[in-house]
Formats: sequence, structure tokens, C-alpha cells
Amino acid sequence: MPRLARLDAPGVLHHIIIRGIERRKIFRNDEDREDLLDRLAILLPRTETSCYAWVFIENHAHFLFRTGKIPLATLMRRLLTGYAVSFNKRHNRHGQLFHNRYKSIVCQEEVYLRELVRYIHLNPIRAGIVRTITELNKYAYCGHSVLMGRKKRPWQDVNYVLSFFGDTRDGARIDYYAYVKAGLDQGRRSELTGGGLIRSLGGWSEVRKYALKGQEHLKSDERILGESDFVADVLFHADEKFDRKYELKRLGYDLGGIASRVAEIYEIDVDDIFLKSKHQKRVKARSLFCFWAVRELGISLTELARRLGISVAAVGYSVERGEIIARENDYQLIEQVF
Repeated sequence: MPRLARLDAPGVLHHIIIRGIERRKIFRNDEDREDLLDRLAILLPRTETSCYAWVFIENHAHFLFRTGKIPLATLMRRLLTGYAVSFNKRHNRHGQLFHNRYKSIVCQEEVYLRELVRYIHLNPIRAGIVRTITELNKYAYCGHSVLMGRKKRPWQDVNYVLSFFGDTRDGARIDYYAYVKAGLDQGRRSELTGGGLIRSLGGWSEVRKYALKGQEHLKSDERILGESDFVADVLFHADEKFDRKYELKRLGYDLGGIASRVAEIYEIDVDDIFLKSKHQKRVKARSLFCFWAVRELGISLTELARRLGISVAAVGYSVERGEIIARENDYQLIEQVF
């Protein structure tokens, strides 16, 4: 079955789950945990990503992120690739650390933020890492201790979460604690970790039809956690990106078309884009080419790396540079598609 595309845009709330391959440990000791914390402390501010909840379990981790201007995929690639390389060096191992891709579920904030914060932060009790909520209050590798004021993590947005529980810091913290404590007996909730939603209506267009008919709740897409109008809105905008990709291809904007557009901007030969070179103009041209190929046409990093004869990581860096180049110079692949 083909993998579903990521759903992302600035300001979108995501429940992220990463798991070790074959359910193996991704944290063997506190040094591993501190390594990932250090990376979060650097990458979250740099990518303007907000973190509302998080927890580390031996073989998996949960995060509740809101994306900024930098796409979620960029953050996760930097975070997980860097951590995996460091982990393998520390433990003298080789090979894949994480199970396939991370799971990301787009969430409706006003309905699910409080529930997700509580669910994520109760993981150490469900996993038997700590026995009581009193122990959880001071457990270092869970965002609950930060919300309770026992630990400090400047990259975790405490104020925003507590604003859902009260107008003053102390009062909000009391209500938050009571809310978390009330969830102790809920156990594992599959609807919060897998979307809890099955695509049973015959595609996205049918989802929108049901939503427009005023259905209060419906089973929909496994990548989205929310009520029907929210699901319909997310899928509508995802469809817009999907339609743009195929419209671009219809107009001849395959890799060759993108290369021609880039060559026109930089006044170079198309072949120069595919040559390995450190010449500044060619590096910029290749970066813009990679950005448009990945973001506009949906070409995978792996496929682009193969075509250019460079590493996947190098393509990733080129995409990031290309995004900056396009934004700063207001370069457009095509002025008007529709």
C-alpha cells in the first residue's frame, strides 16, 4: 500500500510518535536521553517549532509540536538523523535505529490539545517507569515535570499549555495537575495515537461531502485527529497541494522543466545544474532546483540524490538553501498555475 503524504503547514499541531526498529531501545541510558534533549534545545528555536508535550520511553517517544515556518519534515530529519548517528557511535552499532518513518497526526487544537498533553505525559506511569503521579511530577524525561515547575526546559512552551487551565500560573498549574490525575485510569487510547480514524467513506471527496451535510462526527483520515469540519478543511488544503503538483506536471514541469527554469534564472546551461561543482552560482542553482523538485513536484530526497549523484543529506541541505534563495529573491517556478 503506498505511503500517505505528510500533512503540514505553518501553525499546524502535530502529535509525533517515533519508535525503535523491531521495538528495540532508542534510549539505553540517560546519556542518550540528554543527547536528544540537547538537540531539541537547538533545533526547536531554530525552526520556530513550539513544543507543548513530550516524553521519552525506552523504545519510543511522543511529542506535541506546532510547526513554524520550517516544515516538520526538516525538523524531524535533522533531529532523528543526528541522534541516530550519535547513538550508533556511542553504542558501537550500525544500521537503522528507528522504525520506518515517524508517525505524525494533525490535531484539532481546541478539541484535543488538553487531552493530548495529558495522554503523552502519563506515558511513564503506563510504562511502569514511575509508579505514581507524585514521582511523575519530578521525572526528568517527560514534559509534565516542566509544566509542574520542577524542571526547566526553555524550549517547552509552558505558558501556552497552562493558559488552557487558568488565568494565573499557580491556579492553572493546580487545575492542570487535577486534570492529569483524573486521567490516570484511562489507559492506552488508540484514538490519540493512530488517529483513531479509518478511511471508510471512499476517499477524501466523500469525507468532504459528509462534512458539508452537517455530520457532527465521522470516521476519516488516519493522519488527522479532529471533528468533521476540521478534517474537511485539512484535506481540502492538502488536495490543493496535490492538484497543483499534477497541474505542474501537465504543464511540462518535470525535472527537466524545473532545470530549464532554474537555468534561465541563473543564465547557465541546464547541464551545469547536474554537475558536481562548488562554483557559487551552480551551488545556488542546484539548491533552487532541489527545493522546487521536492516541494513543488513531490520528488523524494532519495530519487533526487540518485539523479544528482550526491547523498540524501546533501539534497536535504540543498532544499533548505533553495527555500531561502526562493524566498529572499521572490523566485517563482511559475507565476500562475490555475
